[in-house]
Order: sequence, then structure tokens, then C-alpha cells
Amino acid sequence: DSLEAFNRKFVDAQSIRLFMVSDAKKLLVRNLSISSVEIPNHPINDKGKRKIEIDEKFYISGEDAKNFKEGARVRLLGLGNILIKKIGDEFEGELTNDEDTKEIAKIQWVPQKTAHQIKMIIPKVLFIEEEFNEDSLEEIDVYTEPYYLQLKEGEEIQFVRFGYCRKDSQNQAIFTHK
Repeated sequence: DSLEAFNRKFVDAQSIRLFMVSDAKKLLVRNLSISSVEIPNHPINDKGKRKIEIDEKFYISGEDAKNFKEGARVRLLGLGNILIKKIGDEFEGELTNDEDTKEIAKIQWVPQKTAHQIKMIIPKVLFIEEEFNEDSLEEIDVYTEPYYLQLKEGEEIQFVRFGYCRKDSQNQAIFTHK
């Protein structure tokens, strides 16, 4: 943990933030009157903004979707609050005018129409005691926003609510730490 904290001090200021979802679930958002949104690349440092083209169809994390309840409100980061109207294999919500962010879940999202699928490589403990850990490398398929394609290989990224990663290629990133 202390090595990660030390590393975070150096990496955080330079790492842009991007949205990424794993175990993707579909979310349809009604009452959405905009076709794009601008999101800052860093919450504090001036790293510019990125424009994300959107329509009413999004991917959200399966982990977040598990906690949805009909009638509950959720904040789509950088976009607004939605009221959950339908739960199932696909989810439906409605954009509200409510800007209250207290005590509601704040989640990342990726537009379905421009989502870019990558493989996330997650290194784990190589040895458990003196035995080689067969599960020391986890690979998961995730969706990220198209801005990922503009980054250089080797560039550090913080995927919001996931952790720091390094872009390995157009189709792969490597998790480095939380």
C-alpha cells in the first residue's frame, strides 16, 4: 500500500481520467436532449477537456447495475441525475432536472455507439508462499470511451473508480494500482 501511495503522488497529477465499465450492462436514458457532453480530463489540474458524443444508449458497470432499484436516483458522472424506471437484462432511466448529488450513487458510463472494447490485464501475486499462482494474471474485457484511442502507448490513465493503468496498445491496458 505505501508503495502505491508513493507512486500515486507522481502519477496522479499527470494521469487523465477516463470512463471505463466492466461487466457492461445496457442503460437507456429518456429525456436526454443533448448530443454531446464535455468532461474535464483531470478534476484539479488543467489537462483540457474531452467531448463525448452521446445518445440515449449507454453502458454501465454490472457492479453498479446490481445496486439499482426502481424509483431510485443515480448520478451519471458529468451528465446528470437519472431516475431508474426499469430493471432487468437492460435498464431504463429518465434524466431529471434534479441536481442534488448528496447520498446518491455516482457512476461512470460509456456511450454504446462509440464504446471501444479493450482487454484489461490485472497482474496479481505471482507466488503464494512458494507455489506459482496459476491465477496471477487476470484478463477482463471492458469498454472505454473513444478518447482512449487518442492516447499514446505507455501513457498513464486513471480509469474513474477503478484505478491507474498504462495504455499497452489500442486494444489493451495494464492495471498498475489503485
